[in-house]
Amino acid sequence: MLPCGVCDFLKIGELFECRAKSRVPQGAKSVIVYLFPYWLGEEFYKNSNISKYAVPADYHIIAREYLKKITEELKMEYPENQFEYFCDNSPVNEVKAAVLCGLGVKGKNGLLINEKYGSFCFIGEIVTDVKFNYSVPKTEECLNCGLCVKMCPGGALSGNCVDKTKCLSDITQRKGELCEEHISMIKNSGCVWGCDICQDVCPMNKNISVTPVKEFSESAVARFCEGDSIEGRAFSWRTRKVIERNLQYLKSQDNLI
Repeated sequence: MLPCGVCDFLKIGELFECRAKSRVPQGAKSVIVYLFPYWLGEEFYKNSNISKYAVPADYHIIAREYLKKITEELKMEYPENQFEYFCDNSPVNEVKAAVLCGLGVKGKNGLLINEKYGSFCFIGEIVTDVKFNYSVPKTEECLNCGLCVKMCPGGALSGNCVDKTKCLSDITQRKGELCEEHISMIKNSGCVWGCDICQDVCPMNKNISVTPVKEFSESAVARFCEGDSIEGRAFSWRTRKVIERNLQYLKSQDNLI
């Protein structure tokens, strides 16, 4: 069973500008938010060199299949109404919507933290012109321990703001040759794609549950090695050149992959 909740569409506020915005139903009243947990258990990541979200097959593909099926079922039950699903490429502020749906709290790193699955969750939503009963939002906040801010290698976190230009995850995804400072950050992380440091140090991510999504566990590959296929992986959109460049940075300091 996927964690889900419903919130008032009007409380989402201004929508993001993107191509998907045109698909939002006229007179939208509700946003049904689903979480897709991807945590596989501590043992699985011991020898990993990619961010945990990139270990399973591309979540866009898997989450969209779930959302598509749920949307089709809703359309059959409510044939006079409109339902549109979104995942990542969404005009909806997904973290804000999830918080309004009572699915968790927002961390200092901008991620949703769910009580059962921590921050290791993808978010998807269905927008509809049906007014469903709305969930009750959480009233508490994250623990405000500051560990994510303190441990961020690039100093990207400040208060409730995230400076993506300093975020290691963003840096690993940039094309072309990187500056020495950024190369050093990648070498120190031992990660060729993404960064999990702010999540790994978060106390609210301790003793969380393993994903119920079998497609994530069945497709998981914890390491990327030179020449590996990138088809259907979360990093394939950036092409092989970027991730293999990062791999060479690690190899250059005898941090062999």
